[in-house]
Amino acid sequence: MGSVEDVFRDLSVARRLQPADPSYVLDLALPSTCGSTSAPGSELLAVCCSSHSVRLHSRETLRVCGEYEGHEGTVFGVRFSPSSPHLLFTGSADGTLRSWDVRQPGSAAARVFQSDLEHSYCSFDVSCNGGVLCAGTEQVDEDSFLVFWDVRMAGTTHEAGGERERMLGVYSESHSDDITAVCFHPARADRVATGATDGLVNVFDLSLGMEDDALVTTCNCDSSTSALCWSGKNLDQLLCLSHDEGLHLWDLARLDSDEPFTLLSSPDARTLVSLPEGTSLDYFVGGAWLKEAGHLLLLGGANTGDLHLLDCRGSGLRLIKSLKGGHSAIVRCFQWDAIGGALLTGGEDGKLLQWKAGAEEISVGKRDTLKSVSSMHLKIKAHRKLANKKDKQQTTTVISTV
Repeated sequence: MGSVEDVFRDLSVARRLQPADPSYVLDLALPSTCGSTSAPGSELLAVCCSSHSVRLHSRETLRVCGEYEGHEGTVFGVRFSPSSPHLLFTGSADGTLRSWDVRQPGSAAARVFQSDLEHSYCSFDVSCNGGVLCAGTEQVDEDSFLVFWDVRMAGTTHEAGGERERMLGVYSESHSDDITAVCFHPARADRVATGATDGLVNVFDLSLGMEDDALVTTCNCDSSTSALCWSGKNLDQLLCLSHDEGLHLWDLARLDSDEPFTLLSSPDARTLVSLPEGTSLDYFVGGAWLKEAGHLLLLGGANTGDLHLLDCRGSGLRLIKSLKGGHSAIVRCFQWDAIGGALLTGGEDGKLLQWKAGAEEISVGKRDTLKSVSSMHLKIKAHRKLANKKDKQQTTTVISTV
């Protein structure tokens, strides 16, 4: 891969999918195939929608290949298993994580992961070896929980409320409000970062077991976390975006040194970007580490649907390219398809777009009208900012992962 400018300067809409279903596109996922397109499921793109459904698309043509139903609440996230590209995980506010076999489109969930019946999840992720699932709950009374399952450990328990997958363990003391982001390290299966509306971002080493021992560091972003992303040449930097458009970039390799580990921090990172006259930056979608280019890509957008590709580093943010003529509403998610050389985006206009260099648009499907969707779909829950972490007395469960 050449420079960031070489990759993105000629991007234009290649394909545009507008399904008849007017629901928002909330999250996208591509399988982790390490450059291979021969494994089952590697040719797919997974999409979750505000209609509680999960769709499979061709990553090349965007055409719908299948659909799954079963969740009873908002599906906020979708992830392919890094170890088995035919296995897809989804997380929902209905208090379940589910796994699906992409070789059997339309089938029922292969497994259902659930903890306490009072738990409603608002974030989840799967470890880089595909072995551990972690879900973050909304606040329950004065507690918030990180719940873990070992995917490789088959078996269920019979408890009040029915049968459920056996949990690996629970952390209950490190966050005091809704846990809005869970992000496993891309190369270390035992390392996970979590963020919440309490303003804290925690990094854990799960191999150390007990919660107090596993907590490597706590960073304060002074706001509600919206997204986390591991980055840097050695993947030891952590990007945190907040719901009020704040941005923090920490170098965790400096934790044991005298050097400051905060590389970049702004309560409103929109002020760090210089845009051409007549354009606006209203929000950030998320970040992605481009390994081949050695750059941290940040995607921002305007409420009108325009997008801005930004280069993020310790010195600040720099505009790479603005993308116009694609979306007509807020963009909620994106993925960079390194194999296909394409940027994939989805948003509140219901559109799924594929952007490629020098492309001429091929329309995959259109509709004449877009019905409005309730603003309840905008966020799973109104997020609260808490200044300090609350004291907790919950007992911690030991977790051993590898």
